[in-house]
Amino acid sequence: MGDFGVIADVSNIIVETLNESLGVLSGVEAPIAELSDLSGPVQTPPPKLTVFLYEIAEDPASRNRPPVRSQPPGAPTTRKPPMALVLRYLITPWGGDQLTQHRMLGRALQAFYDDAILDGTRLSGSLAATTDALHLNLTPLTLDQKSWVWYAIQKPYRLSLNYEVRVVDLDSQAVSAVRPVRSRRVEGARAS
Repeated sequence: MGDFGVIADVSNIIVETLNESLGVLSGVEAPIAELSDLSGPVQTPPPKLTVFLYEIAEDPASRNRPPVRSQPPGAPTTRKPPMALVLRYLITPWGGDQLTQHRMLGRALQAFYDDAILDGTRLSGSLAATTDALHLNLTPLTLDQKSWVWYAIQKPYRLSLNYEVRVVDLDSQAVSAVRPVRSRRVEGARAS
């Protein structure tokens, strides 16, 4: 379960995973991955894969989960279920020649295909030591949809990858005490 910093934690995990995978590429300078909002120019060298979080959405399949019950010392409580999020990332190569950029994209695809579910020791921040799992999916977007993303950030179109990370649980702060049942009365139906 993640606190309010879970979105930043997921972004950091994505960057760390990419940096681990890019280490095997050889060249004049080893490429790196970094978070970027793409508002300014990307500084190269070294060649880079930028990780841009361009959309946060609620996962519709997880909307009606039951409240979470807990038994802290004292009185039991219920908490609203966590908000289930889908994070959408744009991963773009910069710097180096075209072949270097294609190798960076290929290595990113390979890393996220081999480790499509990040869990256990791969998680850090508020997700460390939890049973959560991040599912990474290459998102097929049409050329028109990709163009709209680039148009929105006012940059010319570049070859890039679109990944969805789901389900990221954002814990609710709404907690209420559960009052124990002190008595109950069961009445049977009366026959006519």
